[in-house]
Amino acid sequence: MSDQNPYEKLGVTEDASFDEIQDAKGRLIQQHRGDQKLVESVEAAYDAIIMDRLRMRQEGKIKVPERIRFPEKLSPAPPTFPQAPANRSPAWLQRLLDTPSPGELLGPAIAFSVLGALTIFYPAPDESILPLALALGFGCNIYFLNRKEQQFGRAVLLTLAGLLIGVGLGTLLGGLIESQIASFGLATEKFATLVSFFVLWLISSFLR
Repeated sequence: MSDQNPYEKLGVTEDASFDEIQDAKGRLIQQHRGDQKLVESVEAAYDAIIMDRLRMRQEGKIKVPERIRFPEKLSPAPPTFPQAPANRSPAWLQRLLDTPSPGELLGPAIAFSVLGALTIFYPAPDESILPLALALGFGCNIYFLNRKEQQFGRAVLLTLAGLLIGVGLGTLLGGLIESQIASFGLATEKFATLVSFFVLWLISSFLR
């Protein structure tokens, strides 16, 4: 076979199809499987034909099927897995938001529930308990926020913002539904305090 060109070594013509070339290669390898040198000669002839066909394809002379790429040397493509959707929210928002565990939700919920109960049921003739309850809520919120990131200044600012929002929102809503909350024995000031505790719970649980 040494004086033959690759096509002659495989026993195919130069216009043979790729299926015919592959069949010829397989048949000759099976036929000469006991002779390593002949097997290597057949594989070398096959490789030479494929390279020639690929060169002709690059030159635009023939069209080679995409599946022809030295099949015996191809390795299976690695499995692909669907990618999780990228989080497109701004970086500053990602740094601000938190995904709390049930335990992290429970601690603030208990603290603000106790303060809410104190606000509602404390036996005082006036609303003198409200500033103390808000001060305790302010301190609790700073504690819960600060233990997440150990950034005391940031915890104070978030708590102060939450307190202002809570008091403002509670006062506004309380004025709109004053008659309804009065039927539950709540003054507008107490209602605003309860709303403040709810806002502070949201901040201590879902921000950091």
